[in-house]
Amino acid sequence: MRSAERCVSKEEIAVRVKTYIDMVEKALAEAKQTFRGSDKEREVLRLTELYLSDSKYYFGIGDYVTALACVSYAEGLLDSLRILGYTSFEWRRSKPKKVLVGGTFDLVHPGHVYYLREASKYGLVYAIVARDNNVLKIKGRKPILDQASRLKIIESIKYVYKAVLGDEFNIYKPVEIIKPDIIVLGPDQPVSEESLIKELEKRNIRCEVLRLSKRVNEPIASTTNIIKEVLKRYCTV
Repeated sequence: MRSAERCVSKEEIAVRVKTYIDMVEKALAEAKQTFRGSDKEREVLRLTELYLSDSKYYFGIGDYVTALACVSYAEGLLDSLRILGYTSFEWRRSKPKKVLVGGTFDLVHPGHVYYLREASKYGLVYAIVARDNNVLKIKGRKPILDQASRLKIIESIKYVYKAVLGDEFNIYKPVEIIKPDIIVLGPDQPVSEESLIKELEKRNIRCEVLRLSKRVNEPIASTTNIIKEVLKRYCTV
């Protein structure tokens, strides 16, 4: 009798597909630099880019089966070009990094999307959504949307691999559970990189801490400004 096979979780599948996508993306970049074919073979290279782009899109919306199919086509096309001598590269497989972000994410705006998109360039994004009580303690006001609504919205954004609620009593507890490789801070988040690193070291968490240097170039890219604009437009006496 065959022994029962272990079921692979959706999270494990996502990590494997992301690893596959990253491997093909690196190989494609190398293949483009060493390409020595004609326009006919260059069309195959273009199709490879399209399949890879499709794979990243489907991965972003959580359709891992279609993402896997697309990246498999991309790999096959690249391999055919390499075997026929039109390019040269090496397959390099590396596990994607865990990238941690955090915030209130109330009234999601372009600034939030920019933050999550930039973080996703470093690996799989794990987003910690602040609980209502913690927002009240830190900001002195309740969020417009409750924690369940904010979590659901962040989960639906394609740049986010997984979203969880923060801990009400220990803000570092989710960090200890996730064990990120990188923590990305927004340009305006009131957290010192140095103090954060010290707190992480106390908990034996070794990871890189980065801060985005640029703000998104949008006229209303903060929750506070959105609230002010709504009051200005609709609550004037």
